[in-house]
Amino acid sequence: MADFYGKLDEMLADFAGDIWVETVLEGPEAGAKYLLTAEKECGQRAPAKRAEKVFQERVGRMPRLVICGGGHVSIPVIQIGKMLGFTVTVLEDRPRFADNARQAGADQVYCEAFEDGLSKISGNGDTWFVIVTRGHRYDTLCLEAVLQKKRAYVGMMGSKRRTDIVKKQLEAKGYKRNVLQNVHTPIGLDIGAETPEEIAVSIFAEIIQIKNEKKSGMGYSKEILDSLLGRDRPGKEIPGEKGKEQKKVLATIISRKGSAPRSVGTKMLIYEEGSTVGTIGGGCAESKIIQKALCMMRAETAAFQICQVDMTAEEAEDEGMVCGGVIEVMLELVDVGIKK
Repeated sequence: MADFYGKLDEMLADFAGDIWVETVLEGPEAGAKYLLTAEKECGQRAPAKRAEKVFQERVGRMPRLVICGGGHVSIPVIQIGKMLGFTVTVLEDRPRFADNARQAGADQVYCEAFEDGLSKISGNGDTWFVIVTRGHRYDTLCLEAVLQKKRAYVGMMGSKRRTDIVKKQLEAKGYKRNVLQNVHTPIGLDIGAETPEEIAVSIFAEIIQIKNEKKSGMGYSKEILDSLLGRDRPGKEIPGEKGKEQKKVLATIISRKGSAPRSVGTKMLIYEEGSTVGTIGGGCAESKIIQKALCMMRAETAAFQICQVDMTAEEAEDEGMVCGGVIEVMLELVDVGIKK
């Protein structure tokens, strides 16, 4: 299993296309995991179709926000992006504004011509482009470069007249109308935003809406993947047994009914001393899953199981929660080893 997550980590870093993880849920192969791409199957599975039930999810990389322009609107966009877990890259050709972006918390700032900065950025299905430059000349330059990259989203700030001019210029250059229609202009949901902060909120309202409409699975957060690979904290060793890692169980929601709080694909990692990384929604449902995972590690009788938690209306009310519903959770005992 450790080899599987190591391979997944490598692919997330090196492969720009979409990656799926497939887990067998029943039969003699229950618990077996395979990496899939649009091009090929990255595992030892026989090519014939199986009758077993499987759980398949797209694995998203850590979302990356690329902001073209470092003016007043970009500052709250940077701050909200960081709050929502994006890595943020800003392109700005004016040194003073580039420095403002660094101070606002951007992870990476390219202070150079927009075309030079964009040439250094490779897009993928988890890259979100926001164009908020100071003039339609720069908008055209940035949008043309972005349209040549794989992306999850591109939006451009400006009036309808200004953004229509940019689109017409690119259409005259040979870009197809259906491609240009997928550019979100004017950027953001129409909430009557006026201030830079309100515009930033409208931009992320649109990004969140698009992201959640895809329903592509939650994937593996950086924190969970680091923990699975033993890169989190050296303190996760068994007390009194230096170098030996604690056992851990990965819990993944594979189905839900009703109004359960978290989506299919949400993950939580449970260590044998009871600490966790991530959450599958909190409350008594999460507590029950933690207890099942702890029993699984102590009993050492099963490395893989599926359990169902029924949050009836009464139980939800006892927890002070409005939501109820039923979730089905996959529990996988993760291989442990000796740290070097």
